[in-house]
Amino acid sequence: MKTTVSLRQLATTGVLLAGLTVFSSDRPAPEKGLKDYYKDYFLMGVAVSPQALRNPAESTLIKQHFNSITPENAMKMGPIHPEENRYFWQDADEIVQFAQDNKLRVRGHNLLWHEQTPKWLFKDATGKQVSKEVLLQRLKSHIDTVVKRYKGKIYAWDVVNEAISDNPQEFLRNSEWYQICGEDFIAKAFEYAHAADPNAVLFYNDYNTERLEKRERVYKLLKKLKDAKVPIDAVGLQGHWSLQEPTEAELRKAMEQYSSLGLKVQITELDVSIYPWEKDRREKRPGESDAYTPELEQKQTEQYKMFFKVFRDYKNVLTGVTFWNISDRYTWLDTYPVPGRKNYPLLFDQNQKPKKAYWEVVKF
Repeated sequence: MKTTVSLRQLATTGVLLAGLTVFSSDRPAPEKGLKDYYKDYFLMGVAVSPQALRNPAESTLIKQHFNSITPENAMKMGPIHPEENRYFWQDADEIVQFAQDNKLRVRGHNLLWHEQTPKWLFKDATGKQVSKEVLLQRLKSHIDTVVKRYKGKIYAWDVVNEAISDNPQEFLRNSEWYQICGEDFIAKAFEYAHAADPNAVLFYNDYNTERLEKRERVYKLLKKLKDAKVPIDAVGLQGHWSLQEPTEAELRKAMEQYSSLGLKVQITELDVSIYPWEKDRREKRPGESDAYTPELEQKQTEQYKMFFKVFRDYKNVLTGVTFWNISDRYTWLDTYPVPGRKNYPLLFDQNQKPKKAYWEVVKF
């Protein structure tokens, strides 16, 4: 017996159609974008790749909801400067051009990091570790070249990324930057960036910046830089958070403590994992569930609601909120820290439709 089923019935039953799950929704599509709801508060941004910009559905979502974009990987030192005498500009140029074409602002990410850094940077022609003078000169050349290329097109840079150690007993991360240069590489990076573009807003960017022990060490670093008259303008709280943290009190304390130094604040890499925070990579355990249950969805919704309430309360300090990826269709958390474990950390679902959390974020 042949049965005819309408699209409405398909949507209601949630069947798999052309590889995508179609679900019914009791809400109409948003009439405004996130950027419109928050136009009197702060910029609303998202991390992007060139591939996302070429996808009509994703590029439409970006243009509707965001007024700022961050290159997810294209401007990190490894991808953009793979060899000492060779730069790869294509991906970064494409992202900046998209922003120019659509009147979006761009956050540059990032100029100095201990990861995604090319191996040549720390070695001489014989494979031996370079001196402090050589490494700082290479850093200066890199920053000069990259920042000047996009001068006037990129309004802010994450200059130094994640320099604070994860070990509470240590201050700075024991990276090759630190091993060769001591603390000096941090101040120098800001000085080089400011010289290359005096109008750019310069950020120190890190994660777990709300946890008491790390917050105190981040504050210590920022105060040292400010006291030394280093040209730092702002601090980026990455916002790789979860259903468990941070608490409202922790988030408010972080806002107060960092802004007390005269620094502006941005949330630079926001997502809300449905799993507790883990730093170290591991394999998926047998039987480990990655289901996005109604209970998890509700907890995530409450977290997003609380976070944005705090953000709005600090609109005189907070100048931007950037999500790390566009929708649950793709998130870096699908592969980190547990490869093959699906995560659902964003405001838009796998079909790029607003989730319950979205409606709480815009309801104020």
